[in-house]
Amino acid sequence: MNLSQIWQQNIQQFGAYPILVYEGQEYTNVQCDMQSSQLAHTLIDLGVQKGDRVVVIMPNCPEVVIAFAGIMKSGAVVVPLLPLLQVQEIRNILQDCLPKVVLTTSALVPKVREAAEGLSFPPKMFTLEESVSPVSLRERLAKAPTVLPDVAIDGGDDAALLYTAGTTGRPKGVVLTHRNLYVNAEATAKTARVLQLKTGRVGLGVLPFSHAFGFTMMNVAILLGDKIVLLPHFDPVKVLEAIETYKVTHTAMVPTMLHALYHHPDADKYDTSSFFVCISGSASLPRALAEGFQRKFSCIILEGYGLSEAGPIVTATDPMKPIKPGSVGLPLPGIEVAVVDEEGNRLPAGSVGELIVSGPNISKGYYGNPGETGKVFRDGWLYTGDMARIDEDGYVFIVDRKKDVIIRGGLNIYPRDLEELLMSHPDVIDAGVVGVPSEKMGEEVAAYVVKRPGSQVSAEALIQYCQERLAKYKTPRFLKIVGHLPKNHIGKTDKKLLREWAKEFDTAS
Repeated sequence: MNLSQIWQQNIQQFGAYPILVYEGQEYTNVQCDMQSSQLAHTLIDLGVQKGDRVVVIMPNCPEVVIAFAGIMKSGAVVVPLLPLLQVQEIRNILQDCLPKVVLTTSALVPKVREAAEGLSFPPKMFTLEESVSPVSLRERLAKAPTVLPDVAIDGGDDAALLYTAGTTGRPKGVVLTHRNLYVNAEATAKTARVLQLKTGRVGLGVLPFSHAFGFTMMNVAILLGDKIVLLPHFDPVKVLEAIETYKVTHTAMVPTMLHALYHHPDADKYDTSSFFVCISGSASLPRALAEGFQRKFSCIILEGYGLSEAGPIVTATDPMKPIKPGSVGLPLPGIEVAVVDEEGNRLPAGSVGELIVSGPNISKGYYGNPGETGKVFRDGWLYTGDMARIDEDGYVFIVDRKKDVIIRGGLNIYPRDLEELLMSHPDVIDAGVVGVPSEKMGEEVAAYVVKRPGSQVSAEALIQYCQERLAKYKTPRFLKIVGHLPKNHIGKTDKKLLREWAKEFDTAS
């Protein structure tokens, strides 16, 4: 099975039904299947061949779902990009993957044009919107066949290129095959099928589908026969309105979204009684937030762990087994995990080391980048760069990013532990911890904290709070209260920028 056939599988299993809801309008699975086939034929007519890259840069909307399916049906490779990316970030990716076509929206055309200026092989650019614009493909699409094009696609063929983009240096494009993505979506769907949702399956598509987590959750929804209510971007009021209006049963979010919903002053005014399950991933979920969110919305939170290189989901909470606080669950079916030391030796249960992953979901490597591929993919294993421990029952606990571990006086300090502690304080709503170079100690601990509005808590009081609960060497040497923490495009704290902030601290004194 490959992703080019996922829509036919959905129709055969569930029949015709409204699969997408966007701005009050419904779109059936049959419509999406036919329109994506029309796009596939149109791309082929434009000269797109099997294996060519096609960039998609759109917010969540019916067109992005159709674009992904159409590209895969044509045999080309989807390169999904977040609309929030800046011009230089887009340019770096275009230079790296040399796409044949870019599909975008009219609002984003100027940004994409600027990004493509001066490229040796500029891509053709089109939109899928109703428009008289010369870049709109609507007229051509209407004339194209609605049947699946005759393109031989194998599970081992490349399906998607997911970029971990940076503003400097070469971006890394994770190559995922049809098999990688399909088996990962099917394994996730298998875990989800055991849930008995209250009023049928109505999912909320608020995670960007152009992000690895959102991309796979979209595929999972198609496999499960869900109806998907699409939101172009996250807005807590829009989320609450959608849950009430469409009786949403479940969604997937990142912790910053959960935080915004939990702290929204009007959350209690909406009927969220249909809302039953929330899947959290892509970043650490503070325990206090998880517990408070579940109480407030009378739902369960299922945590998972993954990364683009793994297709992306590696572990998930199994709702039929005990939930262990702090754990990101158990490996999905078909996935093997282990923890190793610096020499690659496997460590016993309970030991902290680098998490490595193996399975049919694992990428073949980075596009055109054998050097980086060789560092991360070794002997059939993906070296994640995440520090973790696995208990005697196989539950995985993520400790921190390997590169984020602070070494003070030869002792390891895991920023995530300190961030969790700070956010357990009733006056703290966000925290970020990094190491700053120190000639004497190697590194010192620096913490940035966002306090609750109206709180009078001081930095000194928060340091004392840590001193009372932590070994002395783990306590922050520096702590500053700020209005916000720097975040990346999906809401994770940007540790690289936070380290730049931390240069303000004088470690010599």
